[in-house]
Amino acid sequence: MCGISGFFDSSLQTGESDLRSAAARMAEAVRHRGPDDSGVWTDAPCGIAFSHRRLSILDLSPSGHQPMISSDGRFVIIFNGEIYNFRDLRSDLEKSGHTFRGHSDTEVMLAAISQWGLEAALKRFVGMFAFALWDRQERTLHLARDRMGEKPLYYGWSGAAFLFGSELKALRAHPLWQGEIDRDALALFLRHNYIPAPRSIYRGIFKLTPGTVLSLSTTSAKPGTLPSPVPFWSMKTVAEAGESFAGTESEAVDSLEKLLKRAVAQQMVADVPLGAFLSGGVDSSTIVALMQAQSSRPIKTFTIGFHEAGYNEAEFAKDVARHLGTEHTELYVTPEEAMAVIPRLPTIYDEPFSDSSQIPTVLVAQMTRRHVTVSLSGDAGDELFAGYPRYPLAQKIWNRIGRAPRVGRSALAWCLRSVEAETWDSGLGWLAKVSPESLWAGRVGDRLHKLADILSMDTPELVYR
Repeated sequence: MCGISGFFDSSLQTGESDLRSAAARMAEAVRHRGPDDSGVWTDAPCGIAFSHRRLSILDLSPSGHQPMISSDGRFVIIFNGEIYNFRDLRSDLEKSGHTFRGHSDTEVMLAAISQWGLEAALKRFVGMFAFALWDRQERTLHLARDRMGEKPLYYGWSGAAFLFGSELKALRAHPLWQGEIDRDALALFLRHNYIPAPRSIYRGIFKLTPGTVLSLSTTSAKPGTLPSPVPFWSMKTVAEAGESFAGTESEAVDSLEKLLKRAVAQQMVADVPLGAFLSGGVDSSTIVALMQAQSSRPIKTFTIGFHEAGYNEAEFAKDVARHLGTEHTELYVTPEEAMAVIPRLPTIYDEPFSDSSQIPTVLVAQMTRRHVTVSLSGDAGDELFAGYPRYPLAQKIWNRIGRAPRVGRSALAWCLRSVEAETWDSGLGWLAKVSPESLWAGRVGDRLHKLADILSMDTPELVYR
């Protein structure tokens, strides 16, 4: 994890020393993202300032320092993330005559952009990334984010300055920051327990949409006016262009295992110690098993445990670690230790976020950092492979109501939607006292509106659109 930040001062009246000072303040605000190195670069006549905090993972030498300038001098980049196929790209570029000073993926990215252009290079990058690229020839600032949005990137105008950074606290550190709470974003938070992209908690400040690039021409940019992000990748397009798997179930399992094994191997490339979070569940256990199968030494694994049996997964994790032969570390947390984390959460997450998993996540990350620099996890396994009960539940509901007349289903859906979600919650509150807790755990109205969506659909395929 690194921290990137910077800005375009549209006034073009700020001197280089002030540009550097503001950029350094932004970098200092995200020091925790990159404790190993820092750098500032400016193009004062154009009002551009870049700053970077580095967590060294690949190429620990000074040749990996950022901001980094391309060999031809045209491009300057600050980059957070990792390009997993950088070695293959480097080999292709060397065949085209490129030479390299070091061994970082950042240098390969610059060479790829110089060789193939930004759009073509983005389509070749396999990895997680958020970066800012200054094209000195075209006087254009580009911001890009990986396909899944693994790496964060915020941007927006504040007065005469176009600001961007890995975290909102970097933007807030700029002297021209004018942050105003976005009440619409706050309403979204109260519904979803987080603020979905592209909004942020601040009016006019946005999260860059995953799989897109935003290009700001500094010769024509006007404060308050934002260009639209342009997609370089679309999950919908990929899905529509794909072909159904024609093999057997056994062949599908084998193919999936090969894909997972390759993905894990690519993410184990590092010049620093690495490990994995291990909960003992299917997702993290699978990742650790694939890591251990491709490692000549025991993988370092980490688990948070709780003394309350109903919440404790540490025993399952210990069994998996023992079976796989990992070097396992666990930390049991008291309620007091968990509560002590809560006051720090707004600073860590920058904007409202109410998933209770953030508490053990912070605790296990703190413990892990004392032992390794990089850690893999099994996050998103349930989303990718439909592991949550609600996924098959939607299909079961459709199986029961799908044969009902369309007009009847539509009428019932209209009735459910005609009552606001909050009204459903308050009106049905008395049922919470006499019904199973799992059924009335919250957001009942939201669930009824989702049921209305299913009732309105014409085909079962639309259930998962």
